[in-house]
Amino acid sequence: MREIVSEPLLGEIRFQWWRDALEGIHAADAKANPVAAALLDTLARFDLPKAPLLELISARGRDLYGEPIESINALEAYTEATCSNLLRLAALILDGEEADVSRDAAQHAGIAYGITGLIRALPWQFARGFVPGEILQAHGASRDDFAAGHASPAVLAALADLRAIVRAHLDIFYAGLPSLPDKSRPAFLPACLCEPYLRLMEEPGYDPFKSIIDLPQWQRQWILWRTARRWG
Repeated sequence: MREIVSEPLLGEIRFQWWRDALEGIHAADAKANPVAAALLDTLARFDLPKAPLLELISARGRDLYGEPIESINALEAYTEATCSNLLRLAALILDGEEADVSRDAAQHAGIAYGITGLIRALPWQFARGFVPGEILQAHGASRDDFAAGHASPAVLAALADLRAIVRAHLDIFYAGLPSLPDKSRPAFLPACLCEPYLRLMEEPGYDPFKSIIDLPQWQRQWILWRTARRWG
């Protein structure tokens, strides 16, 4: 949102509109918006909770002000609110009921996918405040390095720590995968793309501020298809 609004207040107004839509305020306006109407219809049809989306909106609100994240816990809380909540809702749509194991899977898969996405977004300026201050301090890196796009050894070491955090959450997710209900497993397929992206970040010549970390569409589809068969 920060990159498409000229000032934070305009973003706050948009976010408040979505809060009102979810809470049923100004229902006629919400129904006139095709995206909002489809979202509200989905919530009603599958009896989904609104709280995860409200948490997502609140978390995205911090993006408007570019405030840097200072701790690993804060980064995990942000990605849990923004990514894990979406996986949780997708699993509910597929399965209809939420078991504790599904909630845990959504938490760890979402954090892993979310942090991977933030590292991939480093070539764009708006993503550079997401490396926790405690990690930067541990390696003697600075936010000035990130603002300037300077891939110093300290910056690369800090990003290696972030990749280790991603893999730790993936390990927890995969350890619980056999216990997941079969119906809900497809909701977590995005997590299988994390490791291929991380490997690209570890290739020689990787520059976190210049290298575009992506996979050809055919390769993404192949990984998702192969994983779906293995999980099925």
